[in-house]
Amino acid sequence: NLRLKWLVFAILCALPLFGSTSLWLHGVSTIPLAAYGIVSVLAFLLYWSDKRKARADQWRTPENVLHALEFAGGWPGALLAQQAFRHKTRKVSFQVVFWLIVLMHQVFWIDHLFLGAHLFALF
Repeated sequence: NLRLKWLVFAILCALPLFGSTSLWLHGVSTIPLAAYGIVSVLAFLLYWSDKRKARADQWRTPENVLHALEFAGGWPGALLAQQAFRHKTRKVSFQVVFWLIVLMHQVFWIDHLFLGAHLFALF
């Protein structure tokens, strides 16, 4: 269901978008907002490239590179690419790591926006 997928995507992006926009508007930093945008585009393009390489039986992008981009803020672009190209959606081990990365981003913004950034201060 396309509507449901867009709704889930919007909900997942709400906290990071609100949090990174808030940092920008308060003059703290534009880096999170820029990172989510730029790295998401890079992740989307890398997924597209990897899907093409998979079809052509060429050298593939290592999964840890894809996960590194997701962790750096590119998970929204990666999620869109997974759905658009139906790429990396069936490999359970890949999806587990992907969704853990998304969860870490959500927990970070919940902590930063609502809990006073206490959880990540411990590390």
